[in-house]
Amino acid sequence: MGRCGNTRETLIFLREVAMLTHLFLNRVLWAVAGLLALAAAATGVWRPGIYNGVVAPDLVPGAYSQDLLSVAAGLGLLYLSYAAKPQRAKFQIVALGLLGYLFYAYGIYVIERTYNGLYLLYMAVFALSFWALVTAGATVARDAPSVSLSRAPRIASAAGAILQPLIFYPLWIGMLLPLMRSGEQIDSLYSIFILDLCFIMPGFLILAFLTYRNHRTGLLLLPALYVLGFTLIFSLAVGELVKPLFGAEPSLAAFLPALGLSGLFLVLGSLHLAKLKAVNPLAAAAAGSQPIPQQSERSGRQTLEKPSPTVKRNA
Repeated sequence: MGRCGNTRETLIFLREVAMLTHLFLNRVLWAVAGLLALAAAATGVWRPGIYNGVVAPDLVPGAYSQDLLSVAAGLGLLYLSYAAKPQRAKFQIVALGLLGYLFYAYGIYVIERTYNGLYLLYMAVFALSFWALVTAGATVARDAPSVSLSRAPRIASAAGAILQPLIFYPLWIGMLLPLMRSGEQIDSLYSIFILDLCFIMPGFLILAFLTYRNHRTGLLLLPALYVLGFTLIFSLAVGELVKPLFGAEPSLAAFLPALGLSGLFLVLGSLHLAKLKAVNPLAAAAAGSQPIPQQSERSGRQTLEKPSPTVKRNA
């Protein structure tokens, strides 16, 4: 009886405490961002001609493939805004990754001045995805259950994350140095330097360190960065596949690395999420007869409930 009572209390706690407080607000932001991205991306897929004159002809297949992935990301966010209940922390993590992808994808359009009829919509998706991420960061539940990841997948995940800055910092800086010496201003893809060097690579560095140290923030957020990486890099692989639609020849040398790196992100992110476990905090709370905080999904308001006599007897 005591064991069953303890299990029941654990399930109640994990069901009622979300990874994010004010989850209703977060889900509304996800839904709006997903809807706007879906509108912008579906228009680009339906009428690729909107990129004529504002995107270099050799980059139009990449814009088209990015729109295909953005359609999927928008639909995914719409679904997650409905399905990411408080007890589904992994759904919330995936949603943050898709928001990160939209921030990056539409950051490219905004920074590179893609001045077609959808530019204001691009700005809206870019801004909303950024502020949705800020809102999520500000509403991470401080008293939600801790999480754990066994040593092998934790080290593998941290190693995969640290690998990205080790590759892309030298690569991008090596491409920037000649431009800095000559003063040349390139017309396209300079947004990649900004977004990668200022946002994505520092994120990988920080979360790799936190994951290696078994810190809760790293364990929760690194899979979101893998979701971002997978969707973004997979769009490059798809871009090679759709080139014949635009009269261009696919490049195997570009396709295979993009496919391999996106596959790495998919494997690491899936492994991390699959092995991520919530740690039951009831034993410590029961031992000290401390009240257990619980949260409302919509408001994030906390209530205090004392442990049941069953839990006390087990302690």
